[in-house]
Amino acid sequence: MRKLSVVIALLCLIVPVAGRQSQQPQPQSQPQQQKTDPASKLLQFQMVLLKRGPKPTPPDWESSDLRKEHLAYIRSLIASDKAMISGRITDDPDLRGVVIFRTKSADEARAWIMGDPAISAGHFEIEMHPWWSEDVMKKTTTLDKPMTAYLAFLVRGDKWTPERTPQTEAIQKAHLANINKLAEMKKLVVAGPFGDNGTLRGVFVFRVNSIEEARELAATDPAVQAGRLALQIHPWVVPEGILP
Repeated sequence: MRKLSVVIALLCLIVPVAGRQSQQPQPQSQPQQQKTDPASKLLQFQMVLLKRGPKPTPPDWESSDLRKEHLAYIRSLIASDKAMISGRITDDPDLRGVVIFRTKSADEARAWIMGDPAISAGHFEIEMHPWWSEDVMKKTTTLDKPMTAYLAFLVRGDKWTPERTPQTEAIQKAHLANINKLAEMKKLVVAGPFGDNGTLRGVFVFRVNSIEEARELAATDPAVQAGRLALQIHPWVVPEGILP
């Protein structure tokens, strides 16, 4: 039921739930209540953004021993099932990578990521966010075999507003219908909202052939077209076999 799963995962992206605390995102009320609540499939994870640290990476970073130690440590986190996926961002000098941890505890995720030698050396620093999704990532034995997906951060657009109006409800409905369409096309393979109600609203992960195709698909989103959401799309190099 990928279609339904993606819809439920994105329900809180546009219209925030009143009085929301650090709890599982709740779907909007529907005309007919389902016997099984699909939102119960959502789990909270911790997403860590690896950002440029105070100490610049050396010119020989790609071939350096420190980079090898960094990669070995990240792979050990995936192999031990602490991290379910990790990959580098290739087009942004400030955002260097994204790691998603299989825990709802920010303290636990922080303790794990702070063992990264590149963080200890000051080359990377971290930004953490609670993130909700189904547990769809797969185990892989090909950690050394990379593939490129396209990760899109959904952020508050210029016309973002927390108020519910007939217009925002109509945009929300069209937004969710478009998510269903992209999921049915098997172009959008992972999606989910952030849980801290900040500028970052959620994540799309596209499995397509180019960033241009990812941008074209993302641009079909009615919430993006209306200016309520904006997207920041990056090539994301991850181990093959993990994404659904």
